[in-house]
Amino acid sequence: MKKVLIIGAGPAGISASHYLARSNSCEVTVVTNGQSALARADMIENYFGFAEPVSGKELLENGRKNAERLGTGFIDGELIELQLTAEMKFSAVFTGGKQEIYDAALIATGASRKTPDIPGLKSFEGKGVNYCAVCDAFFYRGKPTAVIGSGEYAVHEAETLSNTSTSVTILTNGEKLTAQLPDNISCITDKIKEISGDGRVERVTFENGSTLEISGVFIAVGTAGSTDLARKLGAVIEGNRIIVDDSMATNVPGLYAAGDCTGGLLQVSKAVCDGAVAGLSMIKFIKNK
Repeated sequence: MKKVLIIGAGPAGISASHYLARSNSCEVTVVTNGQSALARADMIENYFGFAEPVSGKELLENGRKNAERLGTGFIDGELIELQLTAEMKFSAVFTGGKQEIYDAALIATGASRKTPDIPGLKSFEGKGVNYCAVCDAFFYRGKPTAVIGSGEYAVHEAETLSNTSTSVTILTNGEKLTAQLPDNISCITDKIKEISGDGRVERVTFENGSTLEISGVFIAVGTAGSTDLARKLGAVIEGNRIIVDDSMATNVPGLYAAGDCTGGLLQVSKAVCDGAVAGLSMIKFIKNK
C-alpha cells in the first residue's frame, strides 16, 4: 500500500488525514511536535458546528481522536529532514534517527517562524547566511561554518556540514543546548551581537566581545519550519509562504502544502478547507503514481 506523510497535526493536516484515511488507498502517518498556535486559543466561537465556544486545545484533541479512529498513525516527535529520493519519493528522518520512505507528503505546519533578530543576518542572506545544509554545504567545502540553533534540528544540520567543512560550531545564541552534541562539533552558548564581513560573512561577534571566524552560517532555530522543508525540496517560496495551485500542490510532484503556510486567511475554517482539497488531490496522485 502507498504511504503518505502529513507534517503537522493542526486543522489542515488532520482534515487531509480524514480524507486520505477514509479512501483506503494509502497508509497515512502524521508527525507532530505538539506545538500549535491553535492550542493557545482560549475560545473559538466563529467555527461551524459548536453551540458554545470551544478551546483551540479541545478542537485539536478531537481532531486527532477522529483521525486515530479512522486509522491514521501518529509520530509524536520532530521531523528533522525531508529529501527527495532518486525514485521521486520522500525520505523522512525523525527524532531518534528513525527513517521512512513515503510516496507523497503534505506540509501543514502553520506559518513559518521568524528568523532570529541578529544584526547582519538579513543583509548577508545569499552571501554566507543560509537555511539548508543539504542544499548549500557543498559551497563551504574546506571552510569553517556555524549553525545557529539549540535543538536536534541544529545538530542535524551541523552533522551534514561536518562532511564538507573544516569545522562546524553550533551557536545557541544564549539558549541552552537541548540535543546531544557529536564529538566532532563544538558549541558556543554566548549571545550573538552581530554577523559581519566585507561583502560576505566572515565572522560572528558575541556580546562578550569574542569573535568566531567563519565563511558561512546556517539558520536552524527551533524545528524545521514549513518554508525550510519546502525550500530544501525545491518548492517555490514567496516570502514566508509556500506557493501552491488550486489543488494545493507545489511545483514538486507529490509535495503538497495546506493551511497557514500557504498564506491567505489565517483561520481554522480556511485551513480545514485547504486540508480537504489537499487530501482529495493526494488520493488522485497516489492512485496514478
